[in-house]
Amino acid sequence: MNFFRTKNQTPSDLVRSLRNAILRLGDGSPGAEVSRKANEDISKNIQQIKAILHGDGEPLPELVAQLAQETYNTDLLHHLVVNIARFEFEARKDVVHIFHSLLRRQIGSQWPTVEYLMGKPEVLFAALAGYENEEVGLNTGMILKEMLRHKQLGKVLLHSEQFYKFVHYIETATFGVSCDAFSNLKSTLTSDKAMVAKYLGKNYDRFFSSFTTLILSTNYVTKRQSLKLLGEMLLDRPNFNVMTKYIADEANLKMIMNLLRDKSKNIQYEAFHVFKVFVANPKKPPHVESILRRNKDKLLLFLKNFQPDREDAQFSDEKQFLIVQIQGL
Repeated sequence: MNFFRTKNQTPSDLVRSLRNAILRLGDGSPGAEVSRKANEDISKNIQQIKAILHGDGEPLPELVAQLAQETYNTDLLHHLVVNIARFEFEARKDVVHIFHSLLRRQIGSQWPTVEYLMGKPEVLFAALAGYENEEVGLNTGMILKEMLRHKQLGKVLLHSEQFYKFVHYIETATFGVSCDAFSNLKSTLTSDKAMVAKYLGKNYDRFFSSFTTLILSTNYVTKRQSLKLLGEMLLDRPNFNVMTKYIADEANLKMIMNLLRDKSKNIQYEAFHVFKVFVANPKKPPHVESILRRNKDKLLLFLKNFQPDREDAQFSDEKQFLIVQIQGL
């Protein structure tokens, strides 16, 4: 910490210096001298800010407090996320560390950075938009993941228009970025199940219209992850009303029955765990029961020969349960 005293640079000085260097990036074309010098200053200031947050063993609370307050006063966090693609490689990683440190800073029962971001949702949305650039998608994805550890920020994202961009990023990004985007989508949908259930109840049609795109994806990993998440969500107790509505829709049943015949055994397996919810429903709507009854013989033959080599006692029991239920139609 003596370094900062000898240089007469307070944490506030460092934050303002970093922000000004970021603003200078726009003063010249990429590769121009002014941009090169700005990037040098950015990397240097980011390293020094990271050093304050991590400290030499233990960070000094008064310096961290000054630093955090100045980042809020200058909107530095937004500047960092929006411009991260223009930073040097190591600086991008350091930005992630800075976000992690600030987001995990707690004073009593208060989370100052979380409270700040609640009033600055554009920082959250900028982190999500980072998936548009594969060079930094994993960096901004890690920042977004850290934000979503806090339920109140997850709620902000879920209730925004930007939430529905997840599907586009998952479907169009490179493999690593797509998987990261799906992981953060899942976090948004599972961190506060009661809140999510309420949201799904009010936005059922729009949500499932969008989510079905992922279930029918041509990408194997996306399709499998989405089916697995669907099965988990339907069986979550807070989602009982959502589950009841979903399994009353014959279009959903037909889609899942088709996925039972997918060429991938893993897709079939995940589809099975959704299909069983339709069959186990003691109050099947007439149109759903009619589909099952019309396909009774085919379904019984299919289930009796369905993945016999899978060594899973619970799976075998569930399969036998479905056979009994369908026989009774």
